[in-house]
Amino acid sequence: MVYYRDLPSYLIETFGEKLYKLSFDGGFSCPNRDGAIGTRGCIFCAGGSGDFAEPVRPAAQTQEAYEAALNAAVERAKRRVAKKSSCERYIFYFQSFTGTYGDINKLRLLYTAAVSHPVCAVLSVATRPDCLPEEVLSLLSELNRVKPVWIELGLQTLKEETAAYIRRGYPLSIFEDAMARLKTAGIPVIVHQILGLPGESKEDMMETSRYIGKSGASGIKLQLLHVLSGTDLATDYENGLFKTLSLEQYIDILSACVSVLPDDMVIHRLTGDGSKDKLLAPLWSADKKRVLGAIQQVLLPKRPAGKV
Repeated sequence: MVYYRDLPSYLIETFGEKLYKLSFDGGFSCPNRDGAIGTRGCIFCAGGSGDFAEPVRPAAQTQEAYEAALNAAVERAKRRVAKKSSCERYIFYFQSFTGTYGDINKLRLLYTAAVSHPVCAVLSVATRPDCLPEEVLSLLSELNRVKPVWIELGLQTLKEETAAYIRRGYPLSIFEDAMARLKTAGIPVIVHQILGLPGESKEDMMETSRYIGKSGASGIKLQLLHVLSGTDLATDYENGLFKTLSLEQYIDILSACVSVLPDDMVIHRLTGDGSKDKLLAPLWSADKKRVLGAIQQVLLPKRPAGKV
């Protein structure tokens, strides 16, 4: 059995309650899609990881318009989680594409509206390490003095050859520079890693986890590789260039990666959901109840002393 520091326990310790995420699409693009560094995105990307994110589309570029658009999106997002959430505060997660890639005035209007919202407990922004200029870091630091701000970075892999294959679009040095500057700014970072990338061994994946554990990140998201229709990864899969992991392989690798992480690192995710209407492989991942049950046979949260 492998024990880990889970997100719900961390949230209860820190905020006094289990917070649910409300996912939003802030209307961002990505330098890997708009031509700045590429036009086809990462090889596995089918839409910026925003299938369940509520769009925030203001009618004008004013603070009032952003607040109105966000208020409407919050109500829609709350209805999405109503069956599993009774909390009064939420993590506002700007999930789609690159959440710090855009005009600084837009970023200020959007994220000021977010941290000002009465049910926002945390602002979490998914972005790229090459999209954190100093003016954006300054804004994030300012917002972090109002409400906690988390930044999520998609490292995915330590191996440069794999990074080139998936078209990550930046070298490891850029990630390390962003981590150093975020740490100096006092902003917690959650790093994403994909397990099962083509050509990677179990030892390769464990090495990425070790690296993330030593990087200064406060949290990690471990994600199963999904093959989604309409992606370049799907073409390689259909041409037989690689195989996806079995459930047994995934759990074995997952537990090995968790075992090399620091005891105090918060694990925000142990797997993930691919859009079922786009999912090509592995099909077993669509049975979320079975997957989570199998994971819990091997991995258990490390509950704080005196807590259950």
